[in-house]
Amino acid sequence: MGVTQAPQWLVPAFVRSARAIGADAPQPQIEAVALGLIDNWSSPDRHHHALKHLVDVLASIDEIAEETHDPDVVRIAGWYHGAEFTSGVVAAYSQRAGEDTESSADRARAELTGLGVPAETAERVRDLILQIHRHSASERDVDAQALSDADLAGLACEPQKYAAYRKNVRAEFAHIPAEDYLQARIKILRKLTSRSRIFCSPMGSRWEEPARENIAAELCRLENELDGLDRTEAAPQVRVESSAHPAEGSQVHRVSQAEQSGTTLGRAPRL
Repeated sequence: MGVTQAPQWLVPAFVRSARAIGADAPQPQIEAVALGLIDNWSSPDRHHHALKHLVDVLASIDEIAEETHDPDVVRIAGWYHGAEFTSGVVAAYSQRAGEDTESSADRARAELTGLGVPAETAERVRDLILQIHRHSASERDVDAQALSDADLAGLACEPQKYAAYRKNVRAEFAHIPAEDYLQARIKILRKLTSRSRIFCSPMGSRWEEPARENIAAELCRLENELDGLDRTEAAPQVRVESSAHPAEGSQVHRVSQAEQSGTTLGRAPRL
């Protein structure tokens, strides 16, 4: 789903919400910002965190909008929350992969003020986006809770759609070795389910039970897959001539996938 395949209502929806929070720039300028965001969400390296995810988040915000203080501020934050994204090897192993909330938040503030949105409102949008990082919304901020819950609402979809979600997440990190991916994904899901509540907002509580059922099924699948990996398989080997002891022939050096890619990976990835 690229810019040309985006729903026709998407750009007008952005314009309405931008106007509602104070944007006074000419409409073509506001539309250009919306198209730029759609272009980012349509990047070919995105599979789950793609334009469909943005549409789903906006729909989920609408479902719980009545409990928010500033629904259009939340909607605009939803547009920007994952506008910046990376799934590269270096980012994954340095714990910076996925939606780049800080860069997305900074972009939101800059673009919104450029559209004439009051500085304090643009800063408020930035704050909501920053709180979505690891879904750490303040218990006293109902708008931040709503945004976080809308982002996680897809976990509560029917099992067939959840299976597609799982595959799309894996596709975004297809370049990460299977064992590393499984360990990282299991860690994320276990941390999520260790919370007393996954969803913080009152209306978001309806998503709690189906989300936990989906996550439990995925965890079972992932743990079984991890157990089935052949950990005894030898690492790729490269023969390196020893300059110190040439008479002893060549030495065998085990090269990990990280070394082959030229990246030093000191810890497990964060997806």
